[in-house]
Amino acid sequence: QVQLVESGGGLVQPGGSLRLSCVTSGFTLDTYVIGWFRQAPGKEREGVACSNSNADNTYYQDSVKGRFTISIDKAKNSVYLQMNNLRPEDTAVYYCGAAQRRFGIAYYCTYGMDNWGSGTLVHVSA
Repeated sequence: QVQLVESGGGLVQPGGSLRLSCVTSGFTLDTYVIGWFRQAPGKEREGVACSNSNADNTYYQDSVKGRFTISIDKAKNSVYLQMNNLRPEDTAVYYCGAAQRRFGIAYYCTYGMDNWGSGTLVHVSA
């Protein structure tokens, strides 16, 4: 059974940084695409950053390029999202998602994953 557990959200000032963590279990990262999505109040969930298991094939939403970095520690079965220079518009519930890889990385960041965590709230405000 695929399980994804996020942590690391919180309140941060504009320009600040946060690191989100996602501990995975129930599947082998090598055959999956893993990614971070977010959902702001009143908006649909959107892909932020997605990656293959080696993090050498990644996709980022344009609004986070240069600010966010997805990384994977296979020894710890964990996926991270380092978020720098945060903006108020980054405020959202952030979800970790995973899916068995059949298509390109961008496909999953665009259309979503098969498995989801319960989310962690990131609030960027002065």
